[in-house]
Amino acid sequence: MSAPPTDFDKCPSLLRAFLDQAKKRADRPFLLAKKDGEWKALTWAQTERQVRALAAALVKLGIGRGDRVGLIAENRPEWVIADLAIMAAGAISVPTYTTNTVEDHLFILSNVHAKGVIVSTQALAEKAVAAARQSPGCRFAIAIEKPAYAQDMGVEILSWDDALALGKDAPDPTDTANAGLLRDDIACVIHTSGTGGKPKGVMLHHGAILRNCDGAWEIFTALHPGEETYLSFLPLSHSYEHTVCMGFMVGIGATVYFAEGIDKLGSNMVEVRPTIMTAVPRLYESLHARITQGLKREKPLKQFLFAKTIELGTKRYNGVRLNMLEWLADRVLEKLVRDKVRGRFGGRLKAFVSGGAALNPEIGIFFHALGVRVLQGYGQTESAPVIAANRPGEERMDTVGPPMKGVEVRFAADGEILVRGELVMKGYWNEPEWTEKTIVDGWLHTGDVGLIDEAGRIKITDRKKDFIKNSGGDMLSPSKIEGTLIMEPEIAQAMVHGDKRPYLVAVIVPKPETIEAIAKAKGVAADLAALAGDRDLIAAIDAAVERANAKLPLPERVRRFLIAAQPFTIENEQMTPTLKVRRHIVRGVYGDRLEALYG
Repeated sequence: MSAPPTDFDKCPSLLRAFLDQAKKRADRPFLLAKKDGEWKALTWAQTERQVRALAAALVKLGIGRGDRVGLIAENRPEWVIADLAIMAAGAISVPTYTTNTVEDHLFILSNVHAKGVIVSTQALAEKAVAAARQSPGCRFAIAIEKPAYAQDMGVEILSWDDALALGKDAPDPTDTANAGLLRDDIACVIHTSGTGGKPKGVMLHHGAILRNCDGAWEIFTALHPGEETYLSFLPLSHSYEHTVCMGFMVGIGATVYFAEGIDKLGSNMVEVRPTIMTAVPRLYESLHARITQGLKREKPLKQFLFAKTIELGTKRYNGVRLNMLEWLADRVLEKLVRDKVRGRFGGRLKAFVSGGAALNPEIGIFFHALGVRVLQGYGQTESAPVIAANRPGEERMDTVGPPMKGVEVRFAADGEILVRGELVMKGYWNEPEWTEKTIVDGWLHTGDVGLIDEAGRIKITDRKKDFIKNSGGDMLSPSKIEGTLIMEPEIAQAMVHGDKRPYLVAVIVPKPETIEAIAKAKGVAADLAALAGDRDLIAAIDAAVERANAKLPLPERVRRFLIAAQPFTIENEQMTPTLKVRRHIVRGVYGDRLEALYG
């Protein structure tokens, strides 16, 4: 195995990893974002200068060792600079989601007793400053984009440029912090996304994140590392993207581009031509649906070639030896189909790394057959976050691969996955009781249930707390059933319900194409709320549910369903920022109607 550009196993801190790379790479481009339609770059040296200036400004504003500073911004170069500057001031960053409400920000800033906050846009600043004013001890806000309102909001407001100017002539604390930071020191407090209730602040130390990076490098060596290009679009406030971007990509000296948004991700991939990307299963589901729907509009020959590519690629994935004619056809399809598909992702992509939730194996095999490598991993915020991952060339889509280097895994009597190692968090901020329940004798109790196969790969069956136990005593996995439902072309989203009940019911969100087809036939607007009770729409979804049920054992079949009045979204708080369904919120919205399905 080749040596990593940063010795993640011995590096004392994330700050040291950055400073070492900045010294080596100096005038090479590091952080790029679009401005006025063009990609603008900051070099490693320019980034380092801003980190040092902002760190000095934070110290001048009263930030000291161990203090907490909130960070509220979309993915952009300033996010990385701010996070590093907070470390360089000896402090702890507290990232929060841009989708948070004032109340959400207030809870987090108050929970950690933040002394200040760094925020990006005018819209975000209004919410952040409103929360900061009410949070005890929060004295200042640094606005990356200068706010239009007067500075009479109860906290001192500085523009980004003013903060850099403030720190320019002040003593630079960076080298002192760099010398003093140790692997055991807390780097950030990342709050869980709250799929089951109030978020908890996870204290992640430098060593936990660096241990993840060390494990990631062992996997990455099979992809022949070189000068890597990374396209970042998952929220940096999530531990998955935070570790990948702030830890691994910094440590290997990658060039980092920040996507303009999910709506422009496709065009950004073609422009940037990334070599590595991370994503959550919802993206693969969306891409799968878009590809299959678009294929229906293509000529029969193209449909045939595409279907043959999937067929032969799936055979190879399953270890079936191709005969001579199939082998020749597969070589031809490599050029005619797979090269074009890879071109849609920029043409240089070594791997998509999937995490954040379970990936439907059928979708993973679909992309594998098309020549797009997907490496599914598994973890959680409390483990910084990666616990296990598939290795290149050994992918099994129904598993999350073997444990990462430096990670011990064992299984409790009830199948719960327990984890031990440097990657385990220090605990939950200000929640000693929850910490004691979650980390017992050094073992992190993940709350996930699984098993291990003969090759040492972990299979996740479900969240322990999300398991449905029906009145017949069957233990059922809702994520498996929901994954089967959304593979049907009429269904976009689903949430299964039925704990302590005789059978399963579900909330179903139809796909926009299904709604539009029904609306067009009736000559009405394609409005889900208005059509949710339409007999034809119900019949179309009923047929889709029956097809899905045919693939499931009897206890896992959905007997009855209701159609949602609106999709599950981040805006209506029915999904987390990483696109996982907030089951408790959806149950709260549709609880009475779900119970009525048992009438």
